[in-house]
Amino acid sequence: MEIVIKIIQFFLCFTLLVGIHELGHFIMARVFRIRVDKFYIFFDPWFSLFKFRRGHTEYGLGWLPLGGYVKIAGMIDESMDKEQLKQPVQEWEFRAKPAWQRFLVMIAGVVMNVLLAIVIYCGICYTWGDSYLSNDDARWGYNFNEAGHQLGFRDGDRFLTIDAEHPDNVQEIINELLLAEGDREVVVARAGDEVTLILPLEQLIALRREKGYEGLLTLRTPFLIDSVVAPAAAALQRGDEIVGIEAAGGESCINVELPDYKALLQRHAGEEVAVTVLRGADTVALTLPVSAEGTLGVMAAQPYTLRTRHYTLWQSIPAGLHKAGRTISSYWQQLKMIVQPKTKMYEELGGFLSIGSIFPAQWDWQDFWLKTAFLSIILAVMNILPIPGLDGGHALFTFWEMITGRKVSDKVLEAAQYVGLIIIVALLLYANGNDFYRFFIR
Repeated sequence: MEIVIKIIQFFLCFTLLVGIHELGHFIMARVFRIRVDKFYIFFDPWFSLFKFRRGHTEYGLGWLPLGGYVKIAGMIDESMDKEQLKQPVQEWEFRAKPAWQRFLVMIAGVVMNVLLAIVIYCGICYTWGDSYLSNDDARWGYNFNEAGHQLGFRDGDRFLTIDAEHPDNVQEIINELLLAEGDREVVVARAGDEVTLILPLEQLIALRREKGYEGLLTLRTPFLIDSVVAPAAAALQRGDEIVGIEAAGGESCINVELPDYKALLQRHAGEEVAVTVLRGADTVALTLPVSAEGTLGVMAAQPYTLRTRHYTLWQSIPAGLHKAGRTISSYWQQLKMIVQPKTKMYEELGGFLSIGSIFPAQWDWQDFWLKTAFLSIILAVMNILPIPGLDGGHALFTFWEMITGRKVSDKVLEAAQYVGLIIIVALLLYANGNDFYRFFIR
């Protein structure tokens, strides 16, 4: 059932994104009275799942879920329909319109995807607010994996600044570290001192390439007392923080975390242990019995709570714009790193399996809309790239015409379209090949 939920979310999201994108081209073409021959969600080689005609336009759903398209009369596109181009130019054709109108038709799909992301982010801010774990609440610091230790971090470090900027959202710290075009300067609080770390770009690139960012940092979990459930632990109080336990034989945990305490207590079930407690500004030493189950008879408290910014309808608009802009900037930085051969980040390219895997196994509308907005941004950025066959490629030729006043010949456009299709197919094969290797071989 979980895989079914993932598939449903993927196809619902993909259908929405493709439909909105192609609707942008369709609307702008009709604004300039350009005839649209076809409007399809998904591709329809040989046959379509269903179709109907209204006016001059055939609307349909294809069977190949690799995108979608609008076939605009008089335009050299992926259909490579040359017969129409041999006919005399008609006033309702794309090629009959001035360059600025053709340019707007070309970028309308990208604009619609960006607008969709903005609308979704505004809706999320208004409906659910903006929930996050604050770095200011991480007063016990973080634990780091081996890759983090190699960068110079130590367990218990707290982030003060990253390139002189104070990080707020815990979930964004990793991105702030990794999306760098040069060395990162990080200041951390360590044992009462401020320590400055310089993270070389080469190490950050290696961290991404080797996926050392997975589990790079986690919030430390202190042993805070929420409630006392056994009479033997009556000396403890709500709000106490256990910072040290010493058992028989000298085995102890000093200034470590709840999981470590649990393991030590289970090893000394039925014995007594010396417990060091922080109670406000005081340090209290206690001797407590350990139950046969390896517990002290207390309930631990959750030390972290999500902060939530709530927005009115009008406040949600600039908040949504800000989230969309930040997402575009972040993805653009990642894209720039992918095209740099020395980073080898092209190895992270993924296809449909990677996209589908980002959806959760349980239905969550907030998460679904967050993923949809993010993928809408990706679709917009990828389509505006100046690759023939993509919107950016068509727009580039038209922009050249607007600047020079000279129209690119149909033969050049046809050749560019073929080159673009080869590039796009190659990228699809490579990305989905990476998926096959990651999910079924490695």
